[in-house]
Amino acid sequence: MHDHKGWPAAWRSPELKKNYDVVIIGAGGHGLATAYYLAKKHAVKNIAVLDKGWLGGGNTGRNTQVTRSNYYWPQSAAFFDHSLKLYEGLGRELNFNVMLSQRGVLTLAHSVHDLEGMRRWANAIRINKVDAEILTPAEVKKLVPMINLDCRFPVHGGFIQRRAGISRHDAVAWGFARAASSLGVDIIQQCEVTGFNIQSGRVTGVNTTRGTVEAEKISFSVAGNTSHIAKMAGFRVPITSMQLQAMVSEPIKPCLHTVLTSSVIHMYVSQSDRGELVFGGGADVYNSYAQRGGIPLLQENVAALLELIPAFSRLRLMRQWAGITDITPDTTPLMGHTPVQNLYFSGGWGTGGYKAIPAGGDTMAYTIANDRPHPLICDFGLDRFESGKLVDEGAASGVAH
Repeated sequence: MHDHKGWPAAWRSPELKKNYDVVIIGAGGHGLATAYYLAKKHAVKNIAVLDKGWLGGGNTGRNTQVTRSNYYWPQSAAFFDHSLKLYEGLGRELNFNVMLSQRGVLTLAHSVHDLEGMRRWANAIRINKVDAEILTPAEVKKLVPMINLDCRFPVHGGFIQRRAGISRHDAVAWGFARAASSLGVDIIQQCEVTGFNIQSGRVTGVNTTRGTVEAEKISFSVAGNTSHIAKMAGFRVPITSMQLQAMVSEPIKPCLHTVLTSSVIHMYVSQSDRGELVFGGGADVYNSYAQRGGIPLLQENVAALLELIPAFSRLRLMRQWAGITDITPDTTPLMGHTPVQNLYFSGGWGTGGYKAIPAGGDTMAYTIANDRPHPLICDFGLDRFESGKLVDEGAASGVAH
């Protein structure tokens, strides 16, 4: 293998130009996907993706890889199922193995009332043409033999979306980066945006640590820093940023063959292809821009995991991390136009950003190219907080955020 030396670069590292048709701020999954679909589907070739750090170094590299579309409201279901369908063909589309594993996402019910609510949830999902199936306790035990059905809050059943699962977050970012770069997109790392040039209510460029760049259109997809970038452009967004922690155990042989989640025990867990248990729970209860974990929540997450599967108490914890979640009042994303002409944004994803990457890029590319919202995101605009037409998807996050 020659010690893995002499391999060609996966994407180009060009010099920053002074003028672009479109500048995208944020080289995470959403920014890279937007650039790729702009170049591939809308023939926009002069595109730059700017990031203050490194490619995929934000929330795209700090998540638990869950890929699903079991959302309650029709608008959310249509959007996220579009994303899941894109994920199902993404490896072939990008010629890059994103390691999609459709092992299912199983959500547990811990009371009769809980199970009845899930029946309504599953029925709504099926009406929205998304797969969902109610399971009995015996069926849950068959799927997860190690589970403790008689835990502190006994398991009464649950529901599963079998098309859901996990995929490799780094591979998604790298695949979009390589494909976008091959189409001529300039990916500029270590280039922080410090301000916008706005004239008569219209954005004309950005100021960066590498100089000023002019652009016809600008979009930003910066996850937990959405409020910060919006403030630079002179407007506010209804977003709260807080850290969401996750952690992994030492690797073991395959023993958990689905994604297991419980909103009552308050945790979710899956097993990676490397054998590690990847798990987490709710977001921290205070605002923060930190990307590090804390002992109290770590203890809560571990205790919740052991409540459901006591045998995992023999494992050692390897590491923990945190991402910055940007949460809107209705836990539905903000996408589309901003109050500044020719400035667009995609943010407020909370804990749903990773699973939305392909559809987020596809719909934002359409919105930027046509200067009107894609039909799938018409209800995700900033104006819904004026009209009151909220899309409350708090329950779909699985755990409290």
